[in-house]
Amino acid sequence: MIGDNILFQRADSVEAGWQAVQPFLDAWQKGGSDGIHEYSSGTEGPAAADDLIQRDGRRWRNLEGD
Repeated sequence: MIGDNILFQRADSVEAGWQAVQPFLDAWQKGGSDGIHEYSSGTEGPAAADDLIQRDGRRWRNLEGD
């Protein structure tokens, strides 16, 4: 690992990652449901995801195969 900086993230990259994720963590901690749709582990996601994509006449691929 000595001298091989490809194994490590640059500080500005780490900061940018947290800047993108932190608003979601803050909203989740406050219990706000505005734009956050929870669903059970192992399921195909929230119904809101289906509603969103169906507006354009599309559908998600089935996890078990179509």
